Amino acid sequence: MPTLTELPRWTIRTSGDQATFTPVPESRGLEAPRVRGGLALREEDLPGFAKALGEVMKLPTYWTARARAGRLSLDGDPTWSEPRHDPEDGFVHVAGPCDPPRPEPGGSFTVHLADIRALRVRIAAYLHQREW
Repeated sequence: MPTLTELPRWTIRTSGDQATFTPVPESRGLEAPRVRGGLALREEDLPGFAKALGEVMKLPTYWTARARAGRLSLDGDPTWSEPRHDPEDGFVHVAGPCDPPRPEPGGSFTVHLADIRALRVRIAAYLHQREW
């Protein structure tokens, strides 16, 4: 059964082993997230997005998907690259398994539930590093 989670900046729908993130229109600003070979978000959107990832990790469907995918440990190749800020476009880019849903409504993108934790770790590390 699909789950809907609403936060001030994100609406998250989980269905099966997928989580679809949609930015709330009034928080999206001028540019929506970009999805092509990974994910690109405006740097100021990262703290809210990290919170959204944490909320997904609280759902029973997240843990079921991780167990089904066999990703309960951190062993193996990293799923997501280290975030990279591009000063030309102001976005932070993370390469990894992310897809726009079809059709793409309002900057939505989909991430496999089993890949959520690895993305959250990368985003949190980036934010921590930026504080220093």
